[in-house]
Amino acid sequence: MHKVTRQVRFSINPFLPEDSPGFNSYSSRPAGEGFSIFFELGVGVVGEVEPTTGFVVNVVDIDKCVREYVVPIFAERIRESYRLGRHIGFSEIAELLKSTQKQLAGKFGKVMLGELTLKLNPFRKVAIDCEDDKMIYLSEKFEFAAMHKLWNDDFTRERNFEVFGKCANPAGHGHNYILEVTVKVPTGEGFCIGDFEKTIDDEFIRLVDHKNLNADVAEFAGTNPTVENIAVLAWDKLAGKFSRPKTRNNALGEPLSKASLHSIIIWENDRTCCTYYG
Repeated sequence: MHKVTRQVRFSINPFLPEDSPGFNSYSSRPAGEGFSIFFELGVGVVGEVEPTTGFVVNVVDIDKCVREYVVPIFAERIRESYRLGRHIGFSEIAELLKSTQKQLAGKFGKVMLGELTLKLNPFRKVAIDCEDDKMIYLSEKFEFAAMHKLWNDDFTRERNFEVFGKCANPAGHGHNYILEVTVKVPTGEGFCIGDFEKTIDDEFIRLVDHKNLNADVAEFAGTNPTVENIAVLAWDKLAGKFSRPKTRNNALGEPLSKASLHSIIIWENDRTCCTYYG
């Protein structure tokens, strides 16, 4: 069994009745005109490889189906909402993903839809598991800078450098880490990004940002601040913090309510990351 994911990009100008179809699928089709809203829809399909082609599904067919059946739904909703001055919130985005699932169901023969992911901007995405569409998954990335040293006092100096290499540098070294937090929210529930971000900033980012993890973070006393252990710390600090009632007035009417932590990813650099599910 294989899973193949295709990223389909498209842009919609909310002020025009239609957009140029475009000719650059790497960029977006439709192309968008002037001030346009860019989307990247990830379509994950699951199935067996067809022996005569070597494909699970021809990705050209995914592109075609998304542009024929899905893009018009997005365009209609966006243009209608802009015309009425109506906010498109998290629950409405979730509805669009469920509509996308319905539109694409059965379009690829025996191949099943696995996951749909909508990239809203370079650091935020919303996803739905097509086998269990009762939950919507929202992910957002955060950056923090910190230094650490990897060392085990029970090892000899030689053994430390053998195991940890440059990371055993006695003076320490730094990283620009990326934290990616994913929460799951019941379909139909509202969600406030501002409260979500503030919780992560208050509970974790302030603890580690521009810190010497070995010296300044008590949780790492006697524990190596590896990317694995940083992921565990982030989980411990954030688990259970997203289900409380909203604590401030929210003009958009989308309280942070029944969300729960799904996963933590810590990127140490663009080649190394750790995902932790608690």
